[in-house]
Amino acid sequence: MSSLRVATLNLASLFERDWESRRWETLAWLDRLDADIVCLQEVWQPAEGTPADNEATNTAGWLVDNDDSHDWHWVFGGCDLPWHGQTITFGSAILSRWPIDMHNVVTLPIDASPTVPNPVYRMPMELLHARSNGIDVFSTHLAPPPAQAYHRVVQAMFIDDQIKAHADPAALMPPILCGDFNAEPLSDEIRFLSSLATIDGTSTYYQDAWRAAGNTEPGFTWDHRSNEVARDMRLPVKRLDYIFVGDPFGRPDGVGLVERCELAFHEPITGIVASDHFGVVADIRWTQRPVT
Repeated sequence: MSSLRVATLNLASLFERDWESRRWETLAWLDRLDADIVCLQEVWQPAEGTPADNEATNTAGWLVDNDDSHDWHWVFGGCDLPWHGQTITFGSAILSRWPIDMHNVVTLPIDASPTVPNPVYRMPMELLHARSNGIDVFSTHLAPPPAQAYHRVVQAMFIDDQIKAHADPAALMPPILCGDFNAEPLSDEIRFLSSLATIDGTSTYYQDAWRAAGNTEPGFTWDHRSNEVARDMRLPVKRLDYIFVGDPFGRPDGVGLVERCELAFHEPITGIVASDHFGVVADIRWTQRPVT
């Protein structure tokens, strides 16, 4: 059967070292995966007026401009972030094989009180929505610190509300949600999205692609043992990056059913890893896939 291939990766294009080399590794993986849709997080764009050279351009835009294997359509959205004396926009990008018909970005709720001492705890995070070829795709990045589970729960519920409000209910393919959730599979926020937990009398359901494909391995996307860029952070191994797909129940021919899910961007092709995170790639049943 025909399928839709979706990949997601936290690029670490701002905070982590060796971006100039790692971006070429990301390109090599885009060529290998040949995905239809790619969601990218930790994308940054310089403030207006910054010279438009290779070191001062949208980091997802650089990938698009230098990818000779694909003719991507793409959008970017994020939140303003002070950075070394200027304001940058920091957020997500969605790349699609097909034209993007609409998009919007919203800021996730978080306690931005100046009484919170660590600025990482106050970072604004985004939910980017794009509709391409009738498919509603969302890319997000939840609150990073492990102790901020209380924020991630609120953010997960907010994201579910946004998807229900803005995804086309008549679309053949269920909505797709990708991103760096900074949360492990047994956390309340991930169990809520997977229909394994009820919060405040509310429940929802998306397929966690890794589990839905029948994988029994842990699927760690943060692993200091095999990722030299992650090693500097001194954090334990975790599965933090996800592809979620809405309910396929009752859809013609099982459209939307996750058929396969694997790690991606996890083995060096050019000699260096693409990011401090590993990515995820999933094949989703799509019997009505257009011939390209």
